[in-house]
Amino acid sequence: MKKSLFAIALLATAAACSPAADAPVEAEVAEATETASSANVIADLGGENENPIHTATKGDTLAVSGYDTVSYFEGDGVPVEGSEEFTVRYQGFDYRFASEENAQKFIADPAKYAPEYGGYCAWAIGANDALAPGDPNVYEIVDGKLYLNFSDDVQGRWQEDIPGFIEAGDVNYPTHAADEHFTD
Repeated sequence: MKKSLFAIALLATAAACSPAADAPVEAEVAEATETASSANVIADLGGENENPIHTATKGDTLAVSGYDTVSYFEGDGVPVEGSEEFTVRYQGFDYRFASEENAQKFIADPAKYAPEYGGYCAWAIGANDALAPGDPNVYEIVDGKLYLNFSDDVQGRWQEDIPGFIEAGDVNYPTHAADEHFTD
């Protein structure tokens, strides 16, 4: 709330001190600030995604079902759900974190913490060049990268040839457009 009031005061001051030609730019800044504040976004890292990111429904922006991707790499490696309070927008998608500290780690290196294949099932991409939802509770970190799978059964199949499925997934995933989404 304090951030919003400060932003409004700052924008009002800028409007009063600026020539009229700047009015459209100020309106855009005010709109962007209001949108970010309403979504509890503490940082918008910008960028556009070239490939699909798994979300619950097409058009949704919540990545990894709201799980804190940094939590997979920290402490005991047990994933935890993030909080709306610590949301970071990256390539147009919202990633939630359990703490400010985890959000800051993601901000510093989002590519390190974002799941491979946009959070889609690693086995499905590697074995079938298909998009299938990744379950945030069925995962493995390989060579410092987070891979999600559809289910425990599917992960068992993936574990039979992790290097082969990653090699195929790395070729297959980039062929999928950003606007694709898994459908039943």
